[in-house]
Amino acid sequence: MRVISGSAKGRPLKAVPGMNTRPTTDKVKEAIFSMIGPYFDGGHVLDLFAGTGGLSIEALSRGMERAVLTDIEKKSIDTIKHNLQVTGLTDQTEIYRNDAVRALKALKKRDARFDLVFLDPPYRLKVVKDLMEQLDQNDMLNPNATIVVEHDAEDKYSDPIGRLEWVRRAEYGDTAVTIYRNTAALQADLVSSEGVEGT
Repeated sequence: MRVISGSAKGRPLKAVPGMNTRPTTDKVKEAIFSMIGPYFDGGHVLDLFAGTGGLSIEALSRGMERAVLTDIEKKSIDTIKHNLQVTGLTDQTEIYRNDAVRALKALKKRDARFDLVFLDPPYRLKVVKDLMEQLDQNDMLNPNATIVVEHDAEDKYSDPIGRLEWVRRAEYGDTAVTIYRNTAALQADLVSSEGVEGT
């Protein structure tokens, strides 16, 4: 694994020891960023099942400003810290050892808001919809924020979730990537314009 593009291009990334973590392959990572980027002009990232930290590191390398990375596994946290140090991106991150639900509650208390969210839970955990509903209902997403869900290709995500609109899906063997976008700002603009027309 390596950083594919941007300021940390070519830096090698360490994998999490053991078999519990399934890192995003470079092929899938490159495909994800071709869909959502490829480069960014600032913005805040949330990575709820960070694993190696590879997705957030790639986003920072390509121009995102800051990232919050969380994972419940100590081995993952240690690996994330190593990879951030190797890529020189430590100062742009916050790292927490916590499960996703508790992490969201803690971040909500800080009024944290994000422009890009990575959801790549273990395939056995069917928590994607619940976490996306939390992000939407707690107003933790900036206008037009992008949510990237990496999941088992057998799982289907195609419907809007709250104000989060389905954008596209792509499959890479047993893995699928589904992209959502926060349309809250667009809906607010429509309501506002209708109100003006009605007066």
